[in-house]
Amino acid sequence: MSAAFKHPRDHGKPDLLEWAKVFDEKLPGHRVEILGGMITVTPLPDACHAVVLTDLTLTLRPVHTEKTMVVQRLGLRLPGAPFDFAIPDLAIVDTDCEAQHPEWNLYDPAFFRLVLEVTSANYDLDTQTKVPAYARAGIPAYVIVDRKYRRLHILTDPVGNWYRSHRFYDPGERAALPVSIGAEIELDVGAIIERAGYCS
Repeated sequence: MSAAFKHPRDHGKPDLLEWAKVFDEKLPGHRVEILGGMITVTPLPDACHAVVLTDLTLTLRPVHTEKTMVVQRLGLRLPGAPFDFAIPDLAIVDTDCEAQHPEWNLYDPAFFRLVLEVTSANYDLDTQTKVPAYARAGIPAYVIVDRKYRRLHILTDPVGNWYRSHRFYDPGERAALPVSIGAEIELDVGAIIERAGYCS
């Protein structure tokens, strides 16, 4: 499997990836992504966003093994527009990716078993724009911690631009992650939503 990510230059003019790098350098801490051929910039996360990611990382400890690992903000190359990439808040990936050294540190989607986003001011980006992007990339599971409507989404079985299964879980429920991540894990939705706080 190849994770090389090369792009043609247009007569010496900067490409979208180079512009994204400029934004990244000028806006430290912000998340710069290219989705659907457009550069997107997400502001610094608040404390609740950071804390719930730490809690989820600890909950996912059983999948941090010799074969799989839990990572935050690992670049994911996306199919579609030639420069598209995302940086999920959290992901479960195959450890094989450590041996790769892709250009721009954007890893092949084949390494990713699950991606997770915690919504903030970028609500539509996480709940609309990224759904077809992750599905087209063949990411087996996409989890959204929805801080606006205070629920958890688990999307599985990607086909084309969408996921065949999209389940919502409310506080008081437990959400089982697909076993394809490498372990049997249930999430306490109420605890996650409480830690995540509210964000419109």
